[in-house]
Amino acid sequence: MSCQFLSSSGTAIKLPRKKLMSMNVIRCSTSPIPNPVLRPELSIRVGTRLIPHPKKADKGGEDAFFVSGGVMAVADGVSGWAEKDVDPAQFSRELMRRASSLVDDEEVNYDPRILVRKAHAATSSTGSATVIVSMLDNNGILKIANVGDCGLRVIRKGQIIFSTFPQEHYFDCPYQLSSETVSQTYLDATVTSIDIVKGDIIVMGSDGLFDNVFDHEIVSTIKEHKDVAGTAKVLADLAYKHSVDFYFDSPFSIEARNRGLDVPWWKKALGQKLTGGKMDDITVIVGEVVSN
Repeated sequence: MSCQFLSSSGTAIKLPRKKLMSMNVIRCSTSPIPNPVLRPELSIRVGTRLIPHPKKADKGGEDAFFVSGGVMAVADGVSGWAEKDVDPAQFSRELMRRASSLVDDEEVNYDPRILVRKAHAATSSTGSATVIVSMLDNNGILKIANVGDCGLRVIRKGQIIFSTFPQEHYFDCPYQLSSETVSQTYLDATVTSIDIVKGDIIVMGSDGLFDNVFDHEIVSTIKEHKDVAGTAKVLADLAYKHSVDFYFDSPFSIEARNRGLDVPWWKKALGQKLTGGKMDDITVIVGEVVSN
């Protein structure tokens, strides 16, 4: 039996039905904590920026996000639904609205995977989206659930100490939550916990950020800008600049070549290669861990 998913380019893809993956859990810790100490004094100061795809600017793009206390989330609507006369933004926006309303739900209890499950179940719009959710609990632990190719980095003292990795069926076809019965679910989320400390910087975003900006550019931007709102704006503007540059050798174009996608052989013979950024909606959330 086969199932159908939509790639970000809008192509319907036939895939073999896969069993639901068991929960992928990664525990990251800078030091062993046999008896966790409550650290409710930590909070996150947040700056955000969203730049829609140039062709979708009139409707605000298809990304959606929310920030609520120590909770941050991004959803990226799958644009291929537009070919079915469905607005891809509706699913991602409703998913984020539902998630935002469920943050204080007793069952959620700082578990981003449960938040994803309940928000997905409550979303009635047609469509699909990739999603990432992070929640800071009272122990100073950042818990992350990720389905698809949105991403998150944690930077400490000028070094990236944690990075999520995309989940995909194959290149440019990420895992996604969907209104269809055959899709990924919260069980497919990669779930991570990482101990954070005062001064850590959290950078979260849709693939429009990470497809166009290298990690070293993220780190250097954070070093140069101390204000989270300003940092989010600079990163989003940099991602947009790269996305419309046909000659920029972006993370996306490098990965495409690594996957065997390149210019025709005769262009290669002339010394050419596939380059350019990826035009997309760009969502950036920058959080600084601070003392209350």
